[in-house]
Amino acid sequence: MSRPDLAAAELVERATNGDRRSVGRLLSLVERGGAGAEEIAELTHLESHSSHVIGITGAPGAGKSTMVAKLVAACTAAGQRPAVLAVDPSSPLTGGAILGDRVRMAEVDTTAFIRSVATRGHAGGLALAIPGGARVLAAAGFDPVIIETVGVGQVEVDVTAAADTTVVVVTPGMGDAVQANKAGLLEVADIFVVNKADRPGAGDARRDLELMLELSHVTGQEDESYRPPIVMVNSLDGDGIAEVYDLIHTHQDHLVTSGTLHDRRCRRTRFELASRAGLRFERVLTSALDTPAVAAVIDDVAAGRATPASGLAALTAALDAPL
Repeated sequence: MSRPDLAAAELVERATNGDRRSVGRLLSLVERGGAGAEEIAELTHLESHSSHVIGITGAPGAGKSTMVAKLVAACTAAGQRPAVLAVDPSSPLTGGAILGDRVRMAEVDTTAFIRSVATRGHAGGLALAIPGGARVLAAAGFDPVIIETVGVGQVEVDVTAAADTTVVVVTPGMGDAVQANKAGLLEVADIFVVNKADRPGAGDARRDLELMLELSHVTGQEDESYRPPIVMVNSLDGDGIAEVYDLIHTHQDHLVTSGTLHDRRCRRTRFELASRAGLRFERVLTSALDTPAVAAVIDDVAAGRATPASGLAALTAALDAPL
């Protein structure tokens, strides 16, 4: 076994024994990717299936971070050891991210573990490191593991592939309920939260969600035995957080008793494998595009001396496999 393997194994052992610094170092290695991340995945896989993974998504400004802070406080008060992976949008040009969630969650008890993760341009708003990061936190004994994503959009449906329970946060007066429906989140949400419920229009937002849920029962949904509840919340003063906490556990129990928990975790594994394969293929494709033969054909296509079809044929030959 090589020295990097020994280092990873030692970090995992320390993390499982409660060393928070080792947990942070493992998460950094997972974010970095490569052989180190693969080794950590192997070392943490068997110990990482007992934690409940909660995905929380919603439009920017919906108050997700404030709500997550209150939810984490409720978890610690109940004797749990929660952890948060807060996914921050990163610049497609510089790769830089705001990483401000730890500032917004400053009131959280220090027994919780909070980590901001940059998306690094990954389509879907979820960093490729998220499945591996959730595995590390679960292996280190944190439960639940909460994933807070960037914001509502079609690509944000990916959060459901990384979570056991998905919470969608909307706010009154912003049309978020309708946007959630357009984004496809209506079909995948397990719990709806109408945050800032003290504002005008909160009742309208709830009514819109109720009507959309009625329609979903007509058109069909994944689990007909479960209807996503709608909770009115004011995160600033904590109103409704206890109900959200209870409903998350109710949904967790439903997953176990209905037998759908395994199906969801198969979906999570499928998502991770697809992400890994996509990243690996992207590297192979980039390398093939840089070969002299393909670069020459690209030049010919750009100059009008060749067709895109001939460029594809050259690229396929460089990949040594059919596309």
